[in-house]
Amino acid sequence: MDASQKPDGSLVCESAFTYMEHKQINDKKTGNIKVTLAKLTESVPLSINEDGKHHYQFMGREHTFSDEAQRKLGELLDKNTQQIITINGLNYVHKDINGEQVLVLHNGRSIVIDGLRFIEKEGTIYANVVNWWKMTDGENGKIKLTEAQSKLTRPNGAVTINGIPSSMENQLLPVGTLEQIKGETNPEAKSVGPIEFLADLSQEDTTFTTWKSQNMDFDDDILTVYYPMQRSGPDTMTPGQYFKVKTPIQRLDFISLMMALFFGTAALPHILIRYYTVPSPAAARKSTIVAIAAIGFFYVLTMFLGLGAAINNVLNLESSNMSAPLLARSFGTVIFAIISAVAFATVLGTVSGLIVASSGAVAHDLLDRYCGMNMTEKQKVGVGKLAAIAVGLVAIILGITFKGVNVTFLVGLAFAVAASANLPSILMLLFWKKTTAQGIVASIVIGIASAVGLIIFSPVMYELYGLDGTTAPIPLKSPGIVSIPLSFITLIVVSLMTQKKNQEVAA
Repeated sequence: MDASQKPDGSLVCESAFTYMEHKQINDKKTGNIKVTLAKLTESVPLSINEDGKHHYQFMGREHTFSDEAQRKLGELLDKNTQQIITINGLNYVHKDINGEQVLVLHNGRSIVIDGLRFIEKEGTIYANVVNWWKMTDGENGKIKLTEAQSKLTRPNGAVTINGIPSSMENQLLPVGTLEQIKGETNPEAKSVGPIEFLADLSQEDTTFTTWKSQNMDFDDDILTVYYPMQRSGPDTMTPGQYFKVKTPIQRLDFISLMMALFFGTAALPHILIRYYTVPSPAAARKSTIVAIAAIGFFYVLTMFLGLGAAINNVLNLESSNMSAPLLARSFGTVIFAIISAVAFATVLGTVSGLIVASSGAVAHDLLDRYCGMNMTEKQKVGVGKLAAIAVGLVAIILGITFKGVNVTFLVGLAFAVAASANLPSILMLLFWKKTTAQGIVASIVIGIASAVGLIIFSPVMYELYGLDGTTAPIPLKSPGIVSIPLSFITLIVVSLMTQKKNQEVAA
């Protein structure tokens, strides 16, 4: 078989591959695809070298038979039968197609799943180590082999990366490149403005190399194959592709998330307590305008950070949460350290603000004011410290539990809970004179309970439980579209029901 190496690392093979029968079963519990292993078969022509021995090319390597192998092969060819013999670990059967040829039954595994074809053969990431390759149809009837990356997890927890046991040194390689920009494969580097940068990446003749994954279940082993694919500039740069909005449920889910992000910003506790630091209402309004402008500017910068990571070979195949630090790392240790320090400081600032707000709410609002415990200032401080420890422990447990979940999803949940619990109370207290304390308390309780309850029974949480996400009783991933209106309705109904009682107490 004639196999030639391409500049992108792929192989172009002259002969055609065929497959033995195989089966695939979709495991609803894990979401993986269970397959039976097939054998890769290849019909290759035999040649005779100067010393009279047969040889052939298979999988890009030259195979020459030893004296014993030559004797076995001679017997096979003379008999012209379908008898299978084993030579040097490979199985052979004679197949008379346009002269002397043999059918090589390769001992590596081959799989066809949902139209995707993968084979197992010696890779180039590590010498003499078997890895997985993706097969596609090339030009002129040739077959193109592109090396993928793989992660194999065994029942005992052992992990193999690209054929080698996982370690600090052996991890999935970073990805993300431009195959060509504006039709040029190796354009000369130049400085461009932000608008021109976006315009160049959006050109029809700009090609991105992106990566997708396929999960497979070999008996008790879980295999994930990450394979590259090319996408044009418009396909990659068209906005709105992250969220699936094809079905009515998906559209509702998108609206629900947008409601949570929009309304939740005004209801985050650690943001609200910042208003206690300003001296006057005028200063509060001014600080709000400045803060919104600064936040909007940084939101725009995240787009350029993501695109920079996508074309500089620094993307993590398993997580999209590390784009910024990995991109910084590509510029050197100093920039990486600065970005890491900024991220750590941001986390500390947010966490400290949330803990202070939570401990203050428990000590001052809940126990002292609402429950009427009439504590001294020293007692409030002590209760606040205990509350801070409790809130911190809960946050740590939740962080460990959700460690494999995309941070975008977690942010959406936090905003949804904040909007459901706090927003109705804030708005109605400011703009509706009939709002009562009982209505506010009921609104907060119902808002938190409904938001958390919908999250617990959502498809994402079902997948964390090890269940099939499609069987979740709540099809929405974001609860805002249900919990926010429910919290408003609760406040209005309870406030109206307690109006007469409050008036009698006042009289």
